Amino acid sequence: MSLDIFRIAAKLNDLAAPHPIGALQDLRARLKGLIHRPGHRIFSAQTTFERWAFHHGGRKELQFNIGYWDRAKSDDLRHGVAFSFQRNRTLRSIDVLVPKAKLFDDFLTLNADEFRDMGMMWYYKGERSMDQTPAPICSSLAREELFVFLGNRQPAHRVDYEKILNDFDRLLALYEYVESGGLSAPAAHAKPGFDFKPGFAKKAKAAKATVAEKVLDLELRHDELQKALYRRLALQFGEDNVRMEQPSGVGTRIDLVVKRRDGYWFYEIKSALTPRTCLREAIGQLLEYAFWPGAQEPTRFIVVGENPIDGEGQEYLGRLRKRFSLPIEYEAFAL
Repeated sequence: MSLDIFRIAAKLNDLAAPHPIGALQDLRARLKGLIHRPGHRIFSAQTTFERWAFHHGGRKELQFNIGYWDRAKSDDLRHGVAFSFQRNRTLRSIDVLVPKAKLFDDFLTLNADEFRDMGMMWYYKGERSMDQTPAPICSSLAREELFVFLGNRQPAHRVDYEKILNDFDRLLALYEYVESGGLSAPAAHAKPGFDFKPGFAKKAKAAKATVAEKVLDLELRHDELQKALYRRLALQFGEDNVRMEQPSGVGTRIDLVVKRRDGYWFYEIKSALTPRTCLREAIGQLLEYAFWPGAQEPTRFIVVGENPIDGEGQEYLGRLRKRFSLPIEYEAFAL
């Protein structure tokens, strides 16, 4: 028999004291410059409901959230952080949350490895997406009635409270970055450095959702291109010399890396329609992968798009190679 949300929230409040998340209200008071701490518990009677709960004061924030994964069932309990863009008497406008969604995106972009064991999902107008791999939510798509969640789940009839609290502790750095307006350091932990291990990375299949349908289509297109290019490179250079979703060593992941005798080749895939847009979106990422302190410098950068590059694009790349000595190329690869 599943435990109800009221009992789960109360138990988490009781067990939170030894954990960093137990000081959430102290952190909130500091971030918001409050004279008095707004309570001392994570969840309050005002923020706990029959099927979900969020932290006290969290309606206008990135909220620590528990609830049933499927609103129609009580099989699995979710725990993590969420944005709720549903207006009510407390949240008169979603405008306060939109810039926070952008900060959320920034943190996940810079810390792609931190929450790889977690999942994401959306609710929109009664429809729920399938499970997604953690990724920026594209704050431009934030709209009323959207609920977006990042976290883990477990059987609701066998709750591991320490697992929930430990995951909350891990998510505190994300919460603090968002609620501080980006003033806290975006890196949660020291990065392990560049460590090449060949292999194909299985990614959770994204679903077409009512929200962000166009963007999700682009994400699906990117994933299909990535898998197809991996197969081609593995045939060309051998499976032991190719890795998909290679950790950069600085908190991000490179689409594909090929190991060669003289070093590594970094591939960044873009699903934009024009090569110019692909180059614009990819070059900044490739430079960070290569030159951020602690990164591995490659011997070749390859931007991959679906359409052939034109003469002006080739001239642009030639200037980058000549003026900045960047070993950068563009490759057209279509499904």
